[in-house]
Amino acid sequence: MSDPARSRKPPPTATQRALGLLVRREHSRKELSRKLAARGVESEEAQAAIDKLSEAGWQDDARFAELLVRSRAASGYGPVHVRAELRMHGLDSDAVAAAMDSLDGDWNAIARDLVRRRFDAKAIKTLVGQRKAADLLLRRGFAMEQVRAALGGVDFDD
Repeated sequence: MSDPARSRKPPPTATQRALGLLVRREHSRKELSRKLAARGVESEEAQAAIDKLSEAGWQDDARFAELLVRSRAASGYGPVHVRAELRMHGLDSDAVAAAMDSLDGDWNAIARDLVRRRFDAKAIKTLVGQRKAADLLLRRGFAMEQVRAALGGVDFDD
């Protein structure tokens, strides 16, 4: 017969919990800290674990930011949305700027591609279709100049 007290595993450490989160996907320091706190890890212990994982290369805000920018751009989100999301993850303005500069794509091309995927060419030629496409792009976080570029220079100020 096995002893139940002997077979019980000790609770995971803060580092183990953080690593468990990081192997699933990248996390920012702020996000990782928040998730550890939600799991009952003390703030100082969480910060020490995050620092340890950061030094070991498991957690990197710059890598997280670059992946988020690429992921959101591929999903059809614009730079305004992406910048706001990066700031929500606790990244400073320099890290946000570096991540935004790391994107190989062109925001105008991303906006055009989104319009092509969502609307047929016939609908875009109508004023109603153009306004619907512009609304979609603005909701997705594209700037007005990107909306104009995606819709072929249409003037929406009339």
